[in-house]
Amino acid sequence: MKPATLEFLSQRFNSYYRENYLAMPPGLKQREWGFVFFGQEQGIRMRRHLGFGSREECTDYIRSMAPAHAYYSTAYYTDPGAGTMGEKGWAGADLIFDIDADHLVKGVPYDAMLARVKEEAEKLLGMLTDELGFSRKSLTLVFSGGRGYHVHVRDPRVHSWESQERREVVDYLCATGLVPTSLFGGEGSEGWQARFASALREYADQLLAGGEEAARKHLLGMEGVGETYAGRFIASLQSAEFAAGRIPKNLLSSPVLRTLLSEDGGELLPLVKDRAALVDEPVTTDIKRLIRMPTSLHGGSGLRVVEVPIKELPDFDPLVDAVVFSEREVKVNAAFGLSMPVLGNTYTLKKGTNLVPEALAVFLCCRGIAEIGGGRR
Repeated sequence: MKPATLEFLSQRFNSYYRENYLAMPPGLKQREWGFVFFGQEQGIRMRRHLGFGSREECTDYIRSMAPAHAYYSTAYYTDPGAGTMGEKGWAGADLIFDIDADHLVKGVPYDAMLARVKEEAEKLLGMLTDELGFSRKSLTLVFSGGRGYHVHVRDPRVHSWESQERREVVDYLCATGLVPTSLFGGEGSEGWQARFASALREYADQLLAGGEEAARKHLLGMEGVGETYAGRFIASLQSAEFAAGRIPKNLLSSPVLRTLLSEDGGELLPLVKDRAALVDEPVTTDIKRLIRMPTSLHGGSGLRVVEVPIKELPDFDPLVDAVVFSEREVKVNAAFGLSMPVLGNTYTLKKGTNLVPEALAVFLCCRGIAEIGGGRR
């Protein structure tokens, strides 16, 4: 990043922090804080092991330092400012889930990536409330400012959970170790029963789309699948029981199904995993994690970290609702041509010099796509 770009971003972030309200997490005095400043991103030299005694002290620090990234601990400590983790005195932690586009999609435009990750956030929220029994009042949904969403569960029942208990929740959400045959006594109705049944029906439609003979030939091409087993499997998929929404027991015990669910190229397995909540497991199991501070800015995008009311998630648009900078024109030098929506308009840039809104200039510079190229008009 060139000095002029670094100065531009530092000024914009400084202006934001001076002029805007900063939200503090519950249990502020028990949280550890960490910050990354402009010019440090490549080395990721975080200044951490900080604790604040009041909202005013924390706010003053952030406004005076204007960090590129601001984090607080998901854990609560008796002495959060202690210099080592062992001295802090762990006293519990929120349960955190992170859905990041890095685990979902690659090589798509930023707005398409954000739309995809929002679908996953909605799926996760449904599983947490409808299947695991968490109250919506205990959930806080946060757009990360970058490529995803965080869900904070502040429920006294999980406060003291160690990593293993948290891992069991993640395993359920991600279908880790799922054995489909153990799900059913017969009809699948909810949770992973319903999801597995849905995946199986999708696969059946694909398999039988070209007719019974083509389906048989396809199955016989799989290692370990013989004529008898292939025929029985297809018959189960064509049965009145399957058509009525039930899963035949002989289908669940079929060697063909085991092949289709194999980690080594099983064709049904990806359809099942598509129905899992694709959360970042290490974030949830880490009981001393740092998480982004809502109302702070993300130094990799210039977007605000936004707490989103769950009922408003369907209409939430990060490229409008998380944008904090203006539409004043700024000159930038783009490394390559691109098209980018922001604040309800789509801007097409060519490689080289372009005039763009300040909000887009901040985004492009934070992402390393452009350098600042001159003053505003």
